[in-house]
Amino acid sequence: MSTKLSLASLILAVTAMAAPVRWPHGRTTQDYEEQAVRKPLEQYILAHATGKPEYILQAFSSDAKIQFVHDGKLTQFTRDEFAARFSGKPEADEAQRVRRIASVEVTGNAARATIVLEYPKVTLTDYMSLLKIDGEWKIVNKIFNAQPKPAS
Repeated sequence: MSTKLSLASLILAVTAMAAPVRWPHGRTTQDYEEQAVRKPLEQYILAHATGKPEYILQAFSSDAKIQFVHDGKLTQFTRDEFAARFSGKPEADEAQRVRRIASVEVTGNAARATIVLEYPKVTLTDYMSLLKIDGEWKIVNKIFNAQPKPAS
């Protein structure tokens, strides 16, 4: 009987650990982690909206890579090289630009996100990899596709 009782206790304990922790207002730990993951993503969007490179420096880990294909070849920037591309002021057509976080998925200390940037002549789709480093979420890798829009 004690074997059945300890097996039942073990099953109950494992089930309880798998259940999400509920916080006030019905939110789960997962909800709070997703909210924390969104912070560097929002900083990234602010960098584009304002042209301020400091948002890139805050959002990305110091050794992050930004990778994309240019003229059929893999091209790569460091975080600092990418930040240097920001002028410090918004682009002239900023009012016509729309950006959104399309998706966020969090598993433990790793996350991925998709950001869509709709610009007058191109749609950029960013795929971000994030890690929770020393308790803080950072973008560690960004790859993207640039899809030109048809001329009107």
